[in-house]
Amino acid sequence: MNTTFESNENPARQTLVVKLGTSVLTGGSVKIDRAHVVELVRQCAMLIKEGHRVVVVTSGAIAAGREHLNYPQLPNTIANKQMLASVGQTRLIQEWENLFGIYGINIGQMLLTRADLNDRERYLNARDMLQTLLEHHIVPVVNENDAVATAEIKVGDNDNLSALVAILAEADKLLLLTDQPGLFTADPRSNPDAQLIREVDTIDENLHQLAGGSVTGLGTGGMATKLQAADVARRAGIEVTIAAGSRPGVISEVLNGQSVGTRFHPLASPLESRKRWILAGPPSGGNILIDDGAVKAVMSSHRSLLSKGILSVEGRFERGAVARICNKEGKILARGICRYSSKDLSAIVGKHSQEIQGILGYAHGPVAVHCDDLVVMD
Repeated sequence: MNTTFESNENPARQTLVVKLGTSVLTGGSVKIDRAHVVELVRQCAMLIKEGHRVVVVTSGAIAAGREHLNYPQLPNTIANKQMLASVGQTRLIQEWENLFGIYGINIGQMLLTRADLNDRERYLNARDMLQTLLEHHIVPVVNENDAVATAEIKVGDNDNLSALVAILAEADKLLLLTDQPGLFTADPRSNPDAQLIREVDTIDENLHQLAGGSVTGLGTGGMATKLQAADVARRAGIEVTIAAGSRPGVISEVLNGQSVGTRFHPLASPLESRKRWILAGPPSGGNILIDDGAVKAVMSSHRSLLSKGILSVEGRFERGAVARICNKEGKILARGICRYSSKDLSAIVGKHSQEIQGILGYAHGPVAVHCDDLVVMD
């Protein structure tokens, strides 16, 4: 009988999200490569023993379903994909449970859709559940709920899902394992002069042009979705690495800061996180109630929120925190990063921007929430 795994206390504990694509789980074949997966689990188990926390975002449900049903020839419809995912998800979670069980480590399954991350209450529930699993040394195994997801509520690929999960987990690092060593200057499968890009500080249009699509036919991702995921996660202050899942010891190497694959450095300032981070659902520190004129400026004209339009402030939060912006009836209209603390905002409620310096003795700018740091929840 397996016993609950207890990790050693580690003052330098890190939280790592590991995303495993279908091509990594199958080794490019049509079924799960269990010998390889158990090696990846072993690496995770060693990190957990050292006191680190690991979250697994797994693809492969549809591939596992096809394998279990002996590869049926089916029309490529949403219903058939959902059927395969429904069958495969149970097989996939059993595999993870059995493999982590070798090391006495318990797992907890999380099936998410975009709706779980967009809705405020459901986002917080998902975050709390994820954090609770980690606190009890249980490995969260996360996948998109393909059996029920439709186009309207799908994240669409597990690369971008892993970035949102990394934000939920307040992770230090996100590792995207793939069948390639990283991002190259050209397609290494057709260009022998292609060079591995080892460090990335800025994701620009040139970098996006280098990213290609999936060629295995087994997964929904590709280098393009990994680049999107990296951009989301790094805006939340999370270091991201794209590396080959076949590389020996790759998970430990990434956690220990070794140069592996392509590493994307997080943005230095939390204010650079901006709209994608806000949209992912960071916890809100309180409410800012605004008048009708400010509602029109924020919702219709997409302008910044000024102190003049604030009616009252609820809750306590510091400068740089996220607050809910509500109308006078309390309906949530938007979320944004505040340029002033709740204490300072309460002192300048209804005041003109020119008065801020005189009231506070200092100023962080003329706006309470800049339009670049504000997401309308329409």
